[in-house]
Amino acid sequence: MKIPIDNAAAIGKVVRASRKAQRIRQDDAAGSIGVSENFLGKIERGSESVQWGKLFQVLEGLGIRVMVDVPESVANHLNEPATTRDKP
Repeated sequence: MKIPIDNAAAIGKVVRASRKAQRIRQDDAAGSIGVSENFLGKIERGSESVQWGKLFQVLEGLGIRVMVDVPESVANHLNEPATTRDKP
C-alpha cells in the first residue's frame, strides 16, 4: 500500500502501525533492529531531529520500503555526477 508522507509525524504513524501490526513491543523491536527504545519512540512520536541512517535501519527492520515519486525532469538528472558546485 502506498501512503503519502509529508512530515515526520506521518512516518512515525507508519512505523508505529507497522510495529503494532506485527505485534512487537517497542523494546523488542528496538532490540532486534539495533536501535535504542528511546530512538524508536522518537521516530514513532514524529521527532524531526533523528539520524537518517538509523531511521532507514528502523524502516528496513520493520519491512517498510521507501520510494520517492519525482517528476521526469528530476529523474533525468539522477545519474549525473555530483560536483562541488552544482549548477541549475
